[in-house]
Amino acid sequence: MTKVCFLPDNVTVEAEPGELLLDVAKRAGVSIPTGCLMGSCHACEVEIDGGDTICACISGIPSGRKQVTINLYVDPTW
Repeated sequence: MTKVCFLPDNVTVEAEPGELLLDVAKRAGVSIPTGCLMGSCHACEVEIDGGDTICACISGIPSGRKQVTINLYVDPTW
């Protein structure tokens, strides 16, 4: 199991590696905006571990990690 922390509210939940990030967020009660659900529109873009941005609708929890931090940010132009 991987501990997933959603910022900025510090909501933490456990997830299985490979589990879809959007599903993990929903289970944790965290809302991530979506658009196309195919990764094309980038409405669900989040920052993982303070670095890369990924589309939550098509990205799974990375394997081999004990903890992952997901920073949610809202694009006011979307």
